[in-house]
Amino acid sequence: MKLTKTLLATSALTVAASGATAQDMADSMTLVSWGGAYQNSQQKAYLEPYLEMNPDVSASWDESSNEAVAKLRAMNEAGNVTWDLVDVVASDAIRLCDEGLAMEVDHDELLKPAPDGTDASDDFGDLIVSDCFIPQIVYSTTFGYRTDMVPEGVEPPSDICSVFDLETYPGKRSLEQRPINNMEWALLCDGVAKDDVYDVLETSEGQDQALAKLDTIKDEVIWWSAGADTPQLLADGEIFMGSTYNGRLFSVIEEQDQPVGMMWDAQVFDLDGWIIPDDLPDDRLARVQDFVRFATDTQRLADQAAYISYGPARESSAPLVGDHAELGIAMGQHMPTAPDNSGNIFVYNYEFWADYRDDIDAKFQAWLAR
Repeated sequence: MKLTKTLLATSALTVAASGATAQDMADSMTLVSWGGAYQNSQQKAYLEPYLEMNPDVSASWDESSNEAVAKLRAMNEAGNVTWDLVDVVASDAIRLCDEGLAMEVDHDELLKPAPDGTDASDDFGDLIVSDCFIPQIVYSTTFGYRTDMVPEGVEPPSDICSVFDLETYPGKRSLEQRPINNMEWALLCDGVAKDDVYDVLETSEGQDQALAKLDTIKDEVIWWSAGADTPQLLADGEIFMGSTYNGRLFSVIEEQDQPVGMMWDAQVFDLDGWIIPDDLPDDRLARVQDFVRFATDTQRLADQAAYISYGPARESSAPLVGDHAELGIAMGQHMPTAPDNSGNIFVYNYEFWADYRDDIDAKFQAWLAR
C-alpha cells in the first residue's frame, strides 16, 4: 500500500511537471526497442513502475530499433507514424534529427533535474549528441568466445585481432550485418592507427582496405542482425567467437552460466537513447513526454543497471548503481566503463556514421552479396 501511494504521488508530480493533465494524454503507447535482455531492463526498471502508477494506460513493444531509420522514413512518407517513442543508437538519432523525423527537445524543460538540482543537460553532459536525442545508457559492442573451444595449449583470445586469426583460433565467427564496428576493427587489425581510422575510412581506398581485411574471414562468418543472435550461437556452440552488446554477453555468462568469456579489447563505446517521432498528435505527445520524464530520471536509470550491465547516461545515477536485481552480484565491475575493462577502448564516431552511413552501407551490402 505504501509503495502504491508513493508511485501515485510520483505520477501526479510527473503529470504536473509535464504541463498536461491525465485527460489530455493518450491511454496507450507503442515503444520501440531491441528486444532481449536490454528491452527487459527497460520493462522492469521503468515501464512496469510507470504502468503501475497509471493503471488506465497500456503499452506495447515493437522490436524494430535496428530498422528505425528506414521504418520512420517509410511511415513519414505514408503520413502514418504509428510509433510513439523509439530507442536508437546515437548516430541514428543524429540522422533522424537531421532529416526532420525526430522532434527537437529542450532537455532541461522536458527531463527532470538531478536530485541535487543540477539541470538535466548538465547531468547528461556531452552524451546529448543531438537536439533530438535523450540518452539512456552507455554500452559497448565487443566479443564473446566459447571458453571450452579454445585450442589446447593456447591462451584465450584477449586481442581484437584474434578475430582475424583463423590459424590460432579456428572456428566460426559471428559479426553484425552492417559496416559499423566491423570496418573499424578490420582497419585496426590491418595496421591503421586508432587515431587515423576514420580519416582512412572516409576514403574509397580505406573502405576497400577494410573490406579486403574482412574478406580474410568472410567464409567463416555468420552474420547477425538481432542482438540475441550471437548469445544464442555461443550458447549452442555454433561459433567460436562473435560480436554483440556487452549486456547480452553479461546475460549469457552470468544469468545463463554458459561457458563463455568476454574479450574487452577494442570494445566500441556507444550511446543509446530515445527519440520522439516528429509531429505526433497532441495527446500521444503528452503521454510520451510524461513517460520519458519519468523513465530518464536519476533513480530509474540507476535501476536499469540492476538488470543489465550498461552504464546509466546520467552522472547522478552512477553512485546509485548497486547489485543485480536477481543475482545479487555487484554490477559496477561488469560495466564497460569499469577500469579493468576499459584499458583499450575504441570511441565510436557518431558524426562520421551519420554522414557516411548510407553510402558505406550500400558498399558493404554489395560486398556481402559477392
